[in-house]
Amino acid sequence: MMKNGASDRGGGSNPEKAHRMALSQSVEENLAQIREKLGPSPDLIIRRFELQAGRTKAAAVYMDGLTDKLMVNEFILHALIAESGGEVEQTASGKSLIDAVQANMLSIGGVEPVRDLDGALLGLLSGDTVLLLEGYADALGCSTQGGAVRSIEEPTSQIVIRGPKDGFNESIGTNVSLVRRRIKSSNLWLEKMQVGTVTRTDVAMMYLKGVANEKIIKEVKKRINDIHFDSILESGYIENFIQDQAMTPFPTLLNTERPDTVAANILEGRVAVFVDGTPFVLIAPTTFFMYFQAAEDYYQRMDVATAIRLLRYFAFFISMFGPSIYIAAITYHQELIPTQLIISLAAQRESVPFPALVEALIMEVTFEILREAGVRLPRAVGQAVSIVGALVLGQAAVEAGIISSAMVIVVAITGISSFASPAFNVALSVRLIRFAIMLCAALLGFYGIVLFSIWMVAHMCGLRSFGVSYMSPLTPLYTDDQKDTLVRASFYNMASRPSFARPRDDKRGG
Repeated sequence: MMKNGASDRGGGSNPEKAHRMALSQSVEENLAQIREKLGPSPDLIIRRFELQAGRTKAAAVYMDGLTDKLMVNEFILHALIAESGGEVEQTASGKSLIDAVQANMLSIGGVEPVRDLDGALLGLLSGDTVLLLEGYADALGCSTQGGAVRSIEEPTSQIVIRGPKDGFNESIGTNVSLVRRRIKSSNLWLEKMQVGTVTRTDVAMMYLKGVANEKIIKEVKKRINDIHFDSILESGYIENFIQDQAMTPFPTLLNTERPDTVAANILEGRVAVFVDGTPFVLIAPTTFFMYFQAAEDYYQRMDVATAIRLLRYFAFFISMFGPSIYIAAITYHQELIPTQLIISLAAQRESVPFPALVEALIMEVTFEILREAGVRLPRAVGQAVSIVGALVLGQAAVEAGIISSAMVIVVAITGISSFASPAFNVALSVRLIRFAIMLCAALLGFYGIVLFSIWMVAHMCGLRSFGVSYMSPLTPLYTDDQKDTLVRASFYNMASRPSFARPRDDKRGG
């Protein structure tokens, strides 16, 4: 697989460049070609009728489940069949029948001519209704997308106490409209494209013209257009193809299912990438500190938001280094532990047959299995199994002398701290890195932890997200942007947009 999404899985040539089969002037021949391409599909609906007092055959073709049947019946079939007597007959002025139908008869928006069979098939599979007329080699594609979609609900992965409760769903049109309701500006531009040689998935990028950096906009668009793959089923596919560096445990693109988060990032000069079929929208470029900023931070007072944000950083430190510090202290640096505490720990570990590393690995792996099982099990029993399993296994392991009580406490606090991050993908990264730090602590103690931390910080400073430093605004240092990094200043002091993305218009207000 090549960089930025080049792949052989797409089956070779781009369908846009392939030979396109022209439509016939015969309605029956066109219908036969459509049936041949789609096979014995029972959801292919064909409604034949006649125009011009029976002199012209016509057919409306659509896919059941992908179209809004009410729109098809009311604005296409009813308009053409019940009211075709006067308007369609008036073609003597030079208008052809198909032009008269498009201009005067169809009372539906989004009517476009279809020139070939591939265009007709793509329209059908996208939810459009294709109108065929006898004697014309062109067809009309009517926008009738509909069908059953999930209603707008509260996001399940990013919950807030105070703030909007609406979240994205699997319809790209609905998701775009949720953002437009929040940013009523003519400068909010949307560019659509199709990705996937087989799935033909709709992908859209949204940005604020005049605020977002043009270089970043062009780079995002270029990377999406460079994807040559057969299927795009979720925004995670796009993320894997357009990210700057794949060999890193840290995410370089932010994903969210909250419209207010997307709107806030667009207003700061970032680009949002929508993918049809998923409620998760990608945000680019991304920095490390964005993963600790929740939407609720901006709906609370600045002192409360700052305290909670600092608590998240502290929880991140515990979730990454908690077991490692315990292993290093117990194995190599007992002199750093207070006397009473080391005596208590030694008494607990007296019957434990394993070294601290093996003990920690047993507990961490068990905790990860319980957490994954709790996610995959049905909702009614998943939470109960996770809690009961952790309590029962932890108590049983301590009583059997396999694990010390202190290790159970350390692993429990570490696991709870990993849930404090607003971004789930950062918690996943920490779960992987934690095991590597534990090995370094078991080998070299605190020296191993320090050496690994130096390598990790250097690695993070070398990461880029669409040309923007991953550790911005600390490296390089942007003084003005510190007002919304570790702390959250008042809105009076945040009069300028973040400078890391080099927005064209960096002022929020006068």
